[in-house]
Amino acid sequence: MKIKEIEIIWLDVPFHEIPDRNMARQNWGWRIVEVCRVTTDNGIVGVGETLPNYTWGKVSAAAIERAKGCNPFEIMWDDSLGAGLQMAILDICGKAAEVPVYRLLGTKVRDRCPISWWGIDMSPEDYAAEAGRAFRDGYMSAKQKARPAWWDVFEQAKLSAQAVPRNFKFDYDFNCHLLTAANAIPVLEELDKTPNIVIYEEPIFSNDVEGNKRIRQHTRCPIALHYGADAVAQNVREEMCDGYVVGGGISAVMHAARVSDTMRKMFWLQLVGTAWTTTMMLHLGAVCKNAQWPAVTCMNMYEDTLVTKPLKVRGGFIEVPETPGLGIEFNEAALKYRVNSPDKKNVEAVYAIVRDNGHKTWFHGEYGQYGFWDESHKGNLVVHEQGIRLHQWKNDGSKEWKEMAERLKKGTVSE
Repeated sequence: MKIKEIEIIWLDVPFHEIPDRNMARQNWGWRIVEVCRVTTDNGIVGVGETLPNYTWGKVSAAAIERAKGCNPFEIMWDDSLGAGLQMAILDICGKAAEVPVYRLLGTKVRDRCPISWWGIDMSPEDYAAEAGRAFRDGYMSAKQKARPAWWDVFEQAKLSAQAVPRNFKFDYDFNCHLLTAANAIPVLEELDKTPNIVIYEEPIFSNDVEGNKRIRQHTRCPIALHYGADAVAQNVREEMCDGYVVGGGISAVMHAARVSDTMRKMFWLQLVGTAWTTTMMLHLGAVCKNAQWPAVTCMNMYEDTLVTKPLKVRGGFIEVPETPGLGIEFNEAALKYRVNSPDKKNVEAVYAIVRDNGHKTWFHGEYGQYGFWDESHKGNLVVHEQGIRLHQWKNDGSKEWKEMAERLKKGTVSE
């Protein structure tokens, strides 16, 4: 059996209304799904997907040429192939062996895997609405961004908790924007009063050993850091965290799973995409003993998950497929979303962080020099202020908007 053909298809898959409106600010490119369809010389077809604008590994032209003519079993562990191509090859290998993919990866430890809802940072009202939708759709956990430099994280926690039952759980991801233990501890102690919150992800930078140790001693919630093979020994020795966020290719994930098992650290799998990536997560989660925290795949954002039979979330879990390969089929009707390029621009706008007293600081966008993300990481914004909000001013073609946009190329503007 040899790989004969590899087809790349780009789809612009719509988001649901609330994530679409918020992702358009900086991550609208996540709507582009790159479908990788691989055919062997004996007629087996495998499918995988990549989010080319957000991925641990793009599928390059060189990887495609290198894979052609190969036996899929010889290269299925090669992470350098990229997300979609490796996934499609595993789909083929499972079908050829007439076993579900998880049988190729290890010994099964669970029949269903926990999954978490995900949403980009947004207003407390939008987060509460999304939490309610998550519960109605069968989820019992949600990962929320907690960036108190431009949203009121305390109001967010309050409204979100009101929208769900007591046993619905949240993990709060700060992306290091609390900066120091001195900033973080009072924020986390206040959030600790919301019983639905059960995990804090990276309140501060992971290289701040003493700061992370102090934080862990002052909160009831476990602390999660992004997995890094070079840092695990120090994390455990210094008691910096309780578990990890694990992503990447199949070989990398399985290695991280073995290390986490040895170190007795739980983790969640974070692999982003539609039902295809979510199903890959299920096969990994089926054999990774310590993948006990709910996985994050972002499937919930998409109106169409690109499969003939949608995955069902029940009580916060999805059942692991038992049919050969990945166990799902591509929905050919989704080809209506086909586009000619993986490029998708974000909405053109400028942004103001508005404090409760009406003071505004304007930014050209989220990232880059003079972006509010970077200014926050530099310590130039308040980090735990109630009533703070992010205001978007879309390009309305006015002279005033154009003048503001030009000013913001040179630096932030305060009013």
